[in-house]
Amino acid sequence: MEIVEDIVIVGAGIAGLTTSLGLHRLGIRSLVLESSDRLRITGFALSTWNNAWKALDAIGIGESLRHQHHLTPSILFASTNLDQPVSEISYKGHEVRCLQRRLLLETLANELPSDTIRFSSKVVSIEESGFLKRVHLSDGTILKTKVLIGCDGVNSVVAKWLGFKKPVFTGRLAIRGYTNFKDGHGLGPKFRQFVGKGLRFGFLPCNDEDFHWFLTWTPSTKDEELEDDPVKLKQFVMSKLEDIPNEMKSVVEKTQLDAILSSPLKYRRPWELLWGNISKGNVCVAGDALHPMTPELGQGGCAALEDGVVLARCIAEALLKPGGEETNGKIVDEEEEYRRIEIGLKIFAQKRRWRSIDLISTSYMVGYIQQNNGTIINFLRDNLLSRFLPRMLLIKGDFDCGKLKY
Repeated sequence: MEIVEDIVIVGAGIAGLTTSLGLHRLGIRSLVLESSDRLRITGFALSTWNNAWKALDAIGIGESLRHQHHLTPSILFASTNLDQPVSEISYKGHEVRCLQRRLLLETLANELPSDTIRFSSKVVSIEESGFLKRVHLSDGTILKTKVLIGCDGVNSVVAKWLGFKKPVFTGRLAIRGYTNFKDGHGLGPKFRQFVGKGLRFGFLPCNDEDFHWFLTWTPSTKDEELEDDPVKLKQFVMSKLEDIPNEMKSVVEKTQLDAILSSPLKYRRPWELLWGNISKGNVCVAGDALHPMTPELGQGGCAALEDGVVLARCIAEALLKPGGEETNGKIVDEEEEYRRIEIGLKIFAQKRRWRSIDLISTSYMVGYIQQNNGTIINFLRDNLLSRFLPRMLLIKGDFDCGKLKY
């Protein structure tokens, strides 16, 4: 069976759904392919900064999500090598919240027409077909499309087609958990982060009942067997909490086993984005397919939201005339339309290339400093960089992707 669609987006994650909703707001239909049989709610929660909320406002869902997530007033940054907290940085003047991934994806999906997302649709190959792309699915379906957008994560089929290598393992792992306190956690709205001894802990309240936490570390060979066993994962985290306040230990203790997961931390080498094809003809990538990064800046999901707004705007500029009239086959020929799409995606690539390189590089370096257990780095981090590193979160989050309408 062969189906023709104007725009096909591979992946119903943050970048894919944001791009689709942005296009929908501009009156342009897209089809989103998701390999799973439902929305994938992995990761539990994500930090969102000024840049994310500007993007969410641009697509019209910021206000509804604000009502369900508390504003974070500050970050408490502490070293487990010292007896007292090193610093507390105020977030005054910045919009910082811990956003539940499930609510974000469901809100995005619910704003789209019901036939936008096609579940159980795994892309297996892509091929040229004149000015179109032919997308082959695992069930035998073939889609023809004018625009193909890869938002299919770190193992992106579309990124591979564009010539990108697989993201590189940093040598570090992350364990993430999510705890619900039915009667309220009573721990306040602050973001707490603890570093030292090669470990980095974070505790982020989403609201009065829900708490997100994480641990990143460099594993030994024996730690690798933890990855698929939530019982061992929880035991491992508890064994590393000896220098953490008891109130934070209780957050981990009360986490259900089905709310704990582990994953390797991967990133794309920045120089690949410097020389690589973010777009090629009528194909491009966004989100983790474009810029997989380590989590130290909390910018992976935020950058995906930025991508979606910018990409929707660039595609609209290519497909719509100034008066809003679609450039379908009756108005311009296929070659002219292809050329306009190609230019639009090149503009997207230009706008996102250096932003992506900056976030990937800075995240990696901040992670290296925070988790390094060497004597010199420990001294510099705890005594000279203790206020600078938390402020870096605000600096990189202070970005405006612009309005949706061009």
